[in-house]
Amino acid sequence: MSTRAWKALPALMLLAACATTGPKTPGDPYEGFNRKMWKLDEGLDKAVMKPVAKGYIAVMPHPVRHGLSNMLDNVTEPFSFINGMLQGKPKRALNSLGRFVINTTVGLGGFMDVAGRNGYPKTPEDLGQTFAVWGAKKSTYLVLPLYGPTTIRDGIGTIASQWVDPYRIVIRKELSFWPAAGLTAFEFVDARANLIDSGADSLLDSSADSYAVARSAYLQHRQAQIEDRDDGGNGGSDDAALNAALDDLGPDNGAAPAATVPTPDQPQPAPTPETGASPK
Repeated sequence: MSTRAWKALPALMLLAACATTGPKTPGDPYEGFNRKMWKLDEGLDKAVMKPVAKGYIAVMPHPVRHGLSNMLDNVTEPFSFINGMLQGKPKRALNSLGRFVINTTVGLGGFMDVAGRNGYPKTPEDLGQTFAVWGAKKSTYLVLPLYGPTTIRDGIGTIASQWVDPYRIVIRKELSFWPAAGLTAFEFVDARANLIDSGADSLLDSSADSYAVARSAYLQHRQAQIEDRDDGGNGGSDDAALNAALDDLGPDNGAAPAATVPTPDQPQPAPTPETGASPK
């Protein structure tokens, strides 16, 4: 899972923070190792990534940051097209291709999401999702140093994408080591800045178990992406997949049923006269 996908997690983090977890969590057999890596990542984040991201937010106007973030999203569209085809989803694949053509030309290299405003929503696909469609539907949760939450399936997909993603191929062939490393670092700073903007930090800081909250949010959001729970597989976006995941978490997941409150238009019973006469 790329750093781009973390934009949509805060709402799920809020839900996960309200959930209770048992002593053992299915799908997380390496929880002891993962918690150590999570603590390490938290320390590195507080010491390096968060201050850098805050500095970036302070010096860069929001419209410019948003445009640069759009450009980073835009270069992932060709790989989304490839994965959409590999998954047997031609409509989603062509949507990604259309977004890339429109935003690269009319949208000034992707700085403006012209396609999104004209009926071409984001439908991100990656190798992890492709592996899931091919049969690897469930995978062991894993937290990696410097990278954060993932699964074994998604981690393999991320590594393999370095050799099959057109964007990564161009970077590797056209840029020397330091410019390529700088671009990768900027991608992480941009993703971290987006998390700050979203309010995810406050949700994690206020939770009793930030590891469990992040794990639950990641896995739920990832499952929503894999299942294309947006508009039936013919469009949608990362945010739509998130909303679909939220919709599936009904009252059985801790939500209290709505109370029925009479409205002013509802007829009220007539008072019983003290004389005992029947009302007219």
